[in-house]
Amino acid sequence: MRFAFLALVALVSASTLTPSVLPLIVRNPYLSTWLGRAREAPWEDWPLFWTGSHLGFSVMASVPSEGKVYPLLGRPHDSLPRNSRLYSVAFPEYLGATFDASTTNLTYLVPGPSDSEPVRVTLSFLSPITPSSTLKQSIPAAYLTVSAEGCFDVSVYTDINGEWVSGNRGNEIKWELHEPAGKRSASSPAIKTWKISRKNEQLLTEFADHAEWGTLHFSAPSDANHQGGTSAVLRQQFAGKGYLKNEIDKDYRRIMEDEPVFAFSKSFKLSGGKGSTGCSKKIDSVAFTFALIQDPVVQFASARGLTLMKPLWTSYFSSPDDLIRYHYDDFETASSLARNYSDSVARDAFESGSQDYQDIVALSARQVLGATQFSGTPDDPILFLKEISSNGNFQTVDVIFPAFPFFLYTNPQWLAYLLEPLLEHQLSGQYPNNYSMHDLGSHFPNATGHGDGRDEYMPVEECGNMLIMGLALANALKYDTEPAFMAAAPDEHAQPIATTGNWLQSVDKYGIDLRPEAGVAMGPKAAEKWLSRSYTLWEQWTGYLVRESLIPHNQLCTDDFAGWLSNQTNLALKGIIGIKAMSEIATIVGKEEDAKHYRDISKSYIEKWEEYGISRDKTHAKLAYTWYGSWTTIYNLYAESLLCFHISESTALAHQQQTSQPGQKPIEGKDDKEGPFIPDRVYQMQSDWYSAVLQKYGLPLDSRHLYTKSDWEFFAAAVTSKKTRLEILGSIAKWVNETATDRPFTDLYDTEGSGGYPGIYFMARPVVGGHFAFLALERACGGKAVEALKFLDEKVPTEINIEEALRADMPGWEPLSEEL
Repeated sequence: MRFAFLALVALVSASTLTPSVLPLIVRNPYLSTWLGRAREAPWEDWPLFWTGSHLGFSVMASVPSEGKVYPLLGRPHDSLPRNSRLYSVAFPEYLGATFDASTTNLTYLVPGPSDSEPVRVTLSFLSPITPSSTLKQSIPAAYLTVSAEGCFDVSVYTDINGEWVSGNRGNEIKWELHEPAGKRSASSPAIKTWKISRKNEQLLTEFADHAEWGTLHFSAPSDANHQGGTSAVLRQQFAGKGYLKNEIDKDYRRIMEDEPVFAFSKSFKLSGGKGSTGCSKKIDSVAFTFALIQDPVVQFASARGLTLMKPLWTSYFSSPDDLIRYHYDDFETASSLARNYSDSVARDAFESGSQDYQDIVALSARQVLGATQFSGTPDDPILFLKEISSNGNFQTVDVIFPAFPFFLYTNPQWLAYLLEPLLEHQLSGQYPNNYSMHDLGSHFPNATGHGDGRDEYMPVEECGNMLIMGLALANALKYDTEPAFMAAAPDEHAQPIATTGNWLQSVDKYGIDLRPEAGVAMGPKAAEKWLSRSYTLWEQWTGYLVRESLIPHNQLCTDDFAGWLSNQTNLALKGIIGIKAMSEIATIVGKEEDAKHYRDISKSYIEKWEEYGISRDKTHAKLAYTWYGSWTTIYNLYAESLLCFHISESTALAHQQQTSQPGQKPIEGKDDKEGPFIPDRVYQMQSDWYSAVLQKYGLPLDSRHLYTKSDWEFFAAAVTSKKTRLEILGSIAKWVNETATDRPFTDLYDTEGSGGYPGIYFMARPVVGGHFAFLALERACGGKAVEALKFLDEKVPTEINIEEALRADMPGWEPLSEEL
């Protein structure tokens, strides 16, 4: 297993961007640990929970022969007196951080004897993204491996405190050291586990967004030393001796009352003589795992009533011990699958944009899944989602929508699992309104619904979102557009699941999802079946859009922080595309009369939309039909291309001649001779406008403010010319490197000044899945979606005088005569 650890460290390539915060252990809304102040040394501050509050988590290295101890992560040195006669505190040379979609590496040089080179120490944090294994993705656990390379002995120490299981430092916690009884293979090391929980748990309750129920399992190999007790006592013991005493303080108490911490230490024997040319380096490593076990994970107002939902992993493992044992032994397979995905993302993103784009999507991936919890059964998995930081809503439709490019690219089935609880709840008649609900519950983890119909009022927004996502998923099901990494197989070190059950119809014995050729339904019949079950909802929501989307009355859109507004141009566009999507949904399920009806309506509406929403000089889209002298980013234009509506007959033929690669096809029934649904001129107009209004750190959302949303920037940039796309991408990359924001990747920020928060603090939200908009679009329509936009690169961008263009849209404006 040691060599797999070292391979993981070696294969994470250098990162060009320097974000202010990096993911460390990020699996779900409650197991979410980040490196703050990431442009500085990792010992300058404690790691963060996603809210920005500190978590007790530290790592140190000791060189016993020199009597020196080196903090690597967190501030354990605050517990070490500077005048000790047993040791001295020093700081290593920090070489920096690298990251990919699943891994963050922190690397140091630790000095030793004067005649030796420093030992190279790497902390590698792996939260594996495994698209080919829903089971592995559902496990609420992550890895930390510590490797050391050099030629003198070093020891490492790590500890955690009770802040991992409660947001209230005044709560009492309990703990024990435990040896999991799960079955292990002959080659697997024995392990031991700290189990920490609140003394009195509060089921399905939060305090400051931390879970107040569940048990943290912190595991290490059995040959590691352990100790539990007061933080200062343990850290001073390690600093002075280089090891822990295998003792446990059993005085349960409050989290910060003589702060109890739970620690492991491990010694690396790297010395062993010198060769004729100097030091003969050795290398060693140790793995630790972190798992937050909660059962149930949420409560959900399902069709059968309010239900306590168990985690998905309980269908495969009979006990937490079995899960912990399996997860520890599964490192090589999980890391191999994660590396396969990370490499694919890196390659695709680089080809789609640049090295900067490669880093941005890598930084975003764990954050998306860090807002989710897997539940359900192997035959019917469900993916629950928390609207992190903005208000904590449960399964918010207009949070899933900006995130959904990530799921389309990574595993379209996971998008189905996200939409399923929304569809089930509304099909059961528990929501009284005739438009799509905004969310399943006011605050995660309680999806108790809105039986009074008084959820946040975004009717056009949510109806359009559901119809667009529904058709996008149907396309993926119908034409099986899954990427190559979905077929990634386990390596030769894979551990079979020891328990038995009916899950073997869904996954193989190694936990890999069964592919279509093994019997899992895909193709046109799967798309038809999935859409047909909810056809009454699709039709109901479309009826609302027919009545309300062309001229939207005063209401919110997804950007609710900007306030209520009537006649919103971008919102109307979403609704009209939603009606068009319904025409294609009807075609798939064989309802041709419905298809023609909605196709005709959408066609007439889009013509009126262009008349109402575009400025008089045809240079830009207005923020609202009657807000003259305004402009907006019409990021909803992205959906028209993603759903294959912009493909003309000539585009399809040209693409067919250029490539024979299989992939998603335009939905049958589309009359290619009609040309694109939205004219080319709208795309060209907006591409030129975005280039003209671009600011230092990105593309503002609209003319009201200089703030922006990064998810919508990528939606907008995906359907612009290559020149404009790279300009927008470059400005966002500049922001990532320079922003003053100090929390996990915000999606709402100022495009000028310090690039900070605009008085609203969004952080760690799953909407950064929108950063995958380029990648999802390139896979859509078998590549024809991107092909259809090549006209944007054939024309020299129009130079626009912004002030004059806005003035030209004002009533009564006349151009100045050239003659006096």
